[in-house]
Amino acid sequence: MAAAPDFEVAKLTGEITVPKLREGAMAGIKAYIASEKIQEPLGFPGQLVEDWHDRAIGKMGELLKKYRSLQVFMDACVHCGACTDKCHYYLGTSDPKNMPVARQELMRQVYRRHFTFAGKYFPKLVGAKDLSREILDDWYSYYYQCSECRRCSVYCPYGIDTAEITMAGREILDSVGIGQKYSNEILGKLHRIGNNLGLPGPAILDTLEGLEEDVLEDTGIPVKFPLDVEGAEVMLVTPSADFFSEPHVESLIGYAKVFHAAGISWTLSTKASEAGNFGLFIGSYENMRKAALRIRDAALDLGVKRIVVGECGHAWRVAYSFWNTLTGVGAGAPEDDEFARKLQAQLDHSYPQPSHICEVTHDLLKRGVIKADKSKNDHRVITFHDSCNVSRASRMGDMPGGQFIIPREVIKMVANNYQDMAPGTTHEATFCCGGGGGLLTDDLMQVRVKGAQPRMEAFKDVVDNNKVNFLALICAICKAQFTKVLPYYGYKMDMVGGVHQLVATAIELPGLGAGPVEEEAEEAESEAAAAGDE
Repeated sequence: MAAAPDFEVAKLTGEITVPKLREGAMAGIKAYIASEKIQEPLGFPGQLVEDWHDRAIGKMGELLKKYRSLQVFMDACVHCGACTDKCHYYLGTSDPKNMPVARQELMRQVYRRHFTFAGKYFPKLVGAKDLSREILDDWYSYYYQCSECRRCSVYCPYGIDTAEITMAGREILDSVGIGQKYSNEILGKLHRIGNNLGLPGPAILDTLEGLEEDVLEDTGIPVKFPLDVEGAEVMLVTPSADFFSEPHVESLIGYAKVFHAAGISWTLSTKASEAGNFGLFIGSYENMRKAALRIRDAALDLGVKRIVVGECGHAWRVAYSFWNTLTGVGAGAPEDDEFARKLQAQLDHSYPQPSHICEVTHDLLKRGVIKADKSKNDHRVITFHDSCNVSRASRMGDMPGGQFIIPREVIKMVANNYQDMAPGTTHEATFCCGGGGGLLTDDLMQVRVKGAQPRMEAFKDVVDNNKVNFLALICAICKAQFTKVLPYYGYKMDMVGGVHQLVATAIELPGLGAGPVEEEAEEAESEAAAAGDE
């Protein structure tokens, strides 16, 4: 039995309610600070610099000039309150500084003091404050209690993007030597080795060879997991958790089965063995671009025609929204960037560049290139969690709302039993899993568990009323978060899985016979029957 948490976990009711305010409820919660060894390779000071005040104000001024939107967001808020109850962290923690407007105000009060006429000469009249060490500490606490999910922005009448303010706050903190250990350590591993987990090439190869053996034993079919194959049509870029973590690896098996059944030549890359890009989370354009260039270099080295991104929410946002200007994948790179131009000439533009794996599988299923036996998933009653970065910062397909339609259609093409969660908790209004944006670390477990509460309330509703037993996801962070958090709320972690785990279960491969897929279904049916007898 797991040890009881050292913080209070709310009892779920199946309804989402607005809590009473508890001033300072989460003020003492802070992520571990990055060491000098972690900071300096990323271009940041190793510890708090002596002139931190002036450097922070200077960095804020630089960001205001660089990003016009940031100044608009600083000036536009009228404190209407539309966002106050939209943040999952406020709903879960009751701390008023986790209201989006209050979190913005932590920066806005300093902005007014240093960058507006009224704030310079009449600070008390406009709520302007100088940047103090206490305010800087609040920034570190509360900007790492924001997952940059942008739900509040959907409801803001002025479209203020709290995520961009959080990113700016984190970038300023890094510039004065206060970086988050979790995010910055991961970025360092990505730059040094090629993936967030620090897996060297031989370890990846060994894992993939093991998966080939496992799938062959399960199905009798020699499904390949190729690595660094020059001339392959598709390069798959997937989160490194897919190489070994549960349930992530089940989706990797699903991707491989899709390519195998469709007869598409594909490869993974040692150099581009990570879809995730934590440069986004800390607001660092330079680090985000450096991470993304590994993918461009790998695509050029291997000579592939298509780049496909696996199940990772923020990775798809970076790929869909930023790769064009960061790397030249798609279009939009500078004219003098010869490598971007070379890649654009190399890629096959009859396909979206990049493509999401759900787009690929959806197209193949619709055209009948691959087939699925939906009954193989009959032991599951499935619901789908819309990941924030996919829902509110990207698209799939060529239709408005494709990012909502395509994953659900894939599920329905491989399974018979599907149930959406309540309106207002899905699609563009989806609640975050509670672990995104650089918060997926054990030192922020209380934040993560409390931040997951709104999604857990919606999940409880469909579990109780529709007998849902499988939470389908297309995000590596969501998978890691929910497998950790569900037990806090009384649910089993094996209720969590990827959309392509469902595909892997149902896809028809030539000569597929009875095996673990069928055994899994029979075992679940036996458990259900036993529960009914009780």
